[in-house]
Amino acid sequence: MEHIILQILERLRSGQEVDDRELLRITHAALKLSGIGDSRAYAKRLLTPYYERVKATEPERWKSWDITPELERRLLAVLRVKPRRTASGVAPITVITKPWPCSGACRFCPSDVRMPKSYLSAEPACERAKQNYFDPYLQVRVRLAALARMGHATDKVELIVLGGTWSDYPEGYQLWFARELFRALNDAGDSPERLDDEAFLGRLAHYERGRSGAYAQERTGGHADARAGEFAGPSGYGPALADADAVAEAQRAVTAGELSYNAAVRRLYGAGESGAGEHGPWEPGGGARAAREDLEREQRINETARHRVVGLVVETRPDAATPEALTLIRRLGATKVQMGVQSTSQRVLDINHRGVRVARIEESFELLRAFGFKIHAHAMVNLLGSTPREDIADYRRLVSASAFQPDEIKLYPCALIESAPLARDYASGAWRPYTEDELVDVLVADVLATPAFCRISRMIRDFAAKDIVAGNKKSNLRQLIDERMREAGEACSRAAGKGDGRNLGGALSPGSPASAGLVGLPAAGPDDAPSAIDSAAAPIREIRSREVALGDVDVSTLTLDVLTYETTNTSERFLQWVTPEGRIAGFLRLSLPREDYLRAHAGRLPVRPGEAMIREVHVYGTVSRLGEQTGSAQHLGLGRALVERACELAREAGYGRINVISAVGTRAYYRRLGFVDNGLYQQRVL
Repeated sequence: MEHIILQILERLRSGQEVDDRELLRITHAALKLSGIGDSRAYAKRLLTPYYERVKATEPERWKSWDITPELERRLLAVLRVKPRRTASGVAPITVITKPWPCSGACRFCPSDVRMPKSYLSAEPACERAKQNYFDPYLQVRVRLAALARMGHATDKVELIVLGGTWSDYPEGYQLWFARELFRALNDAGDSPERLDDEAFLGRLAHYERGRSGAYAQERTGGHADARAGEFAGPSGYGPALADADAVAEAQRAVTAGELSYNAAVRRLYGAGESGAGEHGPWEPGGGARAAREDLEREQRINETARHRVVGLVVETRPDAATPEALTLIRRLGATKVQMGVQSTSQRVLDINHRGVRVARIEESFELLRAFGFKIHAHAMVNLLGSTPREDIADYRRLVSASAFQPDEIKLYPCALIESAPLARDYASGAWRPYTEDELVDVLVADVLATPAFCRISRMIRDFAAKDIVAGNKKSNLRQLIDERMREAGEACSRAAGKGDGRNLGGALSPGSPASAGLVGLPAAGPDDAPSAIDSAAAPIREIRSREVALGDVDVSTLTLDVLTYETTNTSERFLQWVTPEGRIAGFLRLSLPREDYLRAHAGRLPVRPGEAMIREVHVYGTVSRLGEQTGSAQHLGLGRALVERACELAREAGYGRINVISAVGTRAYYRRLGFVDNGLYQQRVL
């Protein structure tokens, strides 16, 4: 290990770039020198823990390496595994809630009885959840340790809670789950990669106590269950869920349409009923019903903890987004809500048994904006009853109509899973998956229609190819779309004699159509549906394609650009720092609520007339440890400048106060900017 580290340092000092290919050459040479035949002995994921261990426990050896702060930054960048994981400025940790009856009955939705509705056991986050008994504390600690071992800074964490409709779960479970998320981060301390502390092992032993033999001993290190009473969780159902055979008959009946998912979950686990199901008690013991004071205590600790929550995300359905539900979600510390929209066509929604009216979807967008949440909508193409042309028009409506306009989108094709009711439509010929050309053409048009204030976070679900009966199985779908756009752009440019079409790379500069506030494609309304080729000359404006990501930023070259757009109940300002090439280094979402809307909903909303709202502040670049200065866009004062400009804009618009929907881990930051705690938000007088 030391030989590899020293070889990397030697190359870095000489100005040589050390990419993954060069690191592989160094590793192979070290294996040959040592005579070790197993390449896993020097795996990249082991290098960062080795370096950190030497630095912490062998100061003399570490000192002999003569590593300056700048050299250390470059070394850690080389050792970091999957650097894109934290390139957006935060360390994301996804946790999954336990299986629970779902308030929907969508035809396209998979029904794996070992998982919450729409999720599959083989998905990576679901595998981790299953292995850790759906316990939020264990899930967070395990994922935090993995990120630390991969060389990622974990000071700023975004917690992403998935598992269907959050508000369908009992309030006691919601409070307990959120408390345990914060407690896991608070307990991790300065060595998040270590999982041998008493709290972690004791909690694991609580779940394992019903098992015997080497497996339980290996998992717990022989740790006694002395504190079992403190550990909430259904001690019987975890092992059963890990065993597909235990639920095979129930799964067969659900897949065949003989039993509903909800009925199967209640039968297996007693969900929503008193008593237990076939596999033990469902509801955790009294310790799970955490009092609100317990949650607030962990939140206060997290304000100054080593691993702070800078974002908390839950997912729900439009019909579950009520003022009461959103108030609780906000009290838990959430800043973003993922919401399954899927389509804005009432006909398509009805055909797919979505069970919601378009008017209710519009209302949910208004409520989420009024509460200050960032809105992360799910949009699905190739639904039963739709066509490629209808999909393009529908997406354009979602991103441009004043009733919708989400901040972020999961845009993915419908994929048929055996347990979904859609399987019967596929068998009858009522539904067919789009061909690859049809699908890529639709998604290219959608990417080009996405405005500059919106980010497309992903384009596929993490379904394993073996689980997909019909539909897209390519995990590199986004790459195929990028290639199609590049080819189309080059063809259009050659035809017009305008060069090589590289403007498709995402250039956005002040004065461009997007900067002027236009949304959708140029000269096209929300119901028009040109092909991707027709629009290929348009620049890509969506955020993810423009992030500075892993690149360094020269602050002196940045321009602060303000994009204005209107919704049904707010006037929005999207403030963004952009480079001369149009890359985005940071942004802020300022919402100016309409007074008539707030007065019409007085008593149901936590904000009042005359109050503006900062819904998000985000600075890009690889996560920097708190207090450190690096070449990334973080910690360069960009966020502070965005906040100050937002306050000026709100004051000029006639607002007397401004709220910010701060995360628990950013409260101290906003206090330094003059905000004071005020109920569900932090507020500053203008």
